[in-house]
Amino acid sequence: MQAQNKEILSIIIIGGLLALGLLLFVVIILFIYQKRQHAHERELLELKEEYDQELLRSQLEIQEKTLKTIGEELHDNIGQLLSVVKLSLSNLDIDASHPVFAGIQNTKEILNKAIVDVSHLSKSLHSDRISHIGLRRAIEFEVETIRKTGLVNIELSESGTDSEQQLDPQKSIFLFRMFQELLNNALKHAKAKHIQIGIHFSTDNHFTLSVKDNGVGFNVAEKQNKPSSSGGVGLKSMINRAKLIGAKFLINSEEGKGTTVTIVLPLSIDHNI
Repeated sequence: MQAQNKEILSIIIIGGLLALGLLLFVVIILFIYQKRQHAHERELLELKEEYDQELLRSQLEIQEKTLKTIGEELHDNIGQLLSVVKLSLSNLDIDASHPVFAGIQNTKEILNKAIVDVSHLSKSLHSDRISHIGLRRAIEFEVETIRKTGLVNIELSESGTDSEQQLDPQKSIFLFRMFQELLNNALKHAKAKHIQIGIHFSTDNHFTLSVKDNGVGFNVAEKQNKPSSSGGVGLKSMINRAKLIGAKFLINSEEGKGTTVTIVLPLSIDHNI
């Protein structure tokens, strides 16, 4: 009887150990499955991010080529045509006492301004020029162009610009396009009367571009959550450009209190764009 009880106890113990082993096996299998599932999800997320970045990169390359073509067409065709018209008017032998003399002089002045404006526009659209003269000079040129219009009070402060050679030419183009978008927003949408621009190359290898205006301001969260079809495309484009080059895009705005945008780019990080 005692031997039978021991046999039963042994069977129970062995059964318990087998059940425990089976349970442990199931737990290990589930753990491995979850680990593989998470790894698979991460791989899918990384592939999606790579695809999104490649798509954005292609879109931006097409955009830059288009802007470059437009800039060349403006310079080579429209600019030349305006110059020919101006030359034709200058060759007209009309006495100052003639009734149309004043009108022709006024037309020549308008043509002069149009030629200068077309020249400025073609230069700002041409990405090769931005790479050649550098981001700082490109921004200075843009600021001076806007200042001459007299439409807005615009200020530019610069510091640490000796470090500009550390800035990759391709990243300079991205930053300049974001800067142009910010200026356009301040002038067209914010209806600002005063704009402050800052360019700073810090000693810890960071480049900072800031644009502050005293315009109408807006609700940042609402703007970011807007679908592309109903607005907010420019803001999303700038955020995507910043992400693509590894820059932080910081925006602070409030309705009636203006907008401040700060872009911070670590110069030591090498992003393939």
